[in-house]
Amino acid sequence: MTVDVQGVGYELLIPLSSYDKLPQPGNEVKLLTHLAIREDAHVLYGFMTVRERELFRLLINNVSGIGPKIALNILSGMNATAFRGAVANADVKALSQINGVGKKTAERLIVELRDRVAPLASPEPSDQSRATIGEGAPSAKRDDLVSALVNLGYQRTAAERAIATAFLEEPDATFEAALKSALRLLSR
Repeated sequence: MTVDVQGVGYELLIPLSSYDKLPQPGNEVKLLTHLAIREDAHVLYGFMTVRERELFRLLINNVSGIGPKIALNILSGMNATAFRGAVANADVKALSQINGVGKKTAERLIVELRDRVAPLASPEPSDQSRATIGEGAPSAKRDDLVSALVNLGYQRTAAERAIATAFLEEPDATFEAALKSALRLLSR
């Protein structure tokens, strides 16, 4: 993404969690940044919330083998609150479902971050609303359903509401049944 700052364009790499919150192109936006300086490049990373930037910095500064690319994948694959919960609960399965994070990396994340994520445990209001979506369903299923709807072109917030409603109607719905129900709700 490129941000115009008084006529100067800055290229920022941002996680999907921030991308979904961006206003329409041409509108004003406030992003928190992190500048990574390497031998061959200066790379600017952007975030919509303080929590996302804190988690990004925590990952790249405290977990061996985790660089900015994987840290962005983690933030893109799971919101900050869900990630902290997965680390605190030692949920290797949930963490290893993130693109670029295998079982060994998930185990290393848990070992190296378990004591460090506790101070960040209180969710932000925007994360809190996501954490309650379809509470009866496993979080991985909810995330996969929301991702499927976003990939079909629906807005994330609309997809999350539809999934929440689908699970309220049928708490034990299979992936396919919940997806059909959400699509039916979104087509109204």
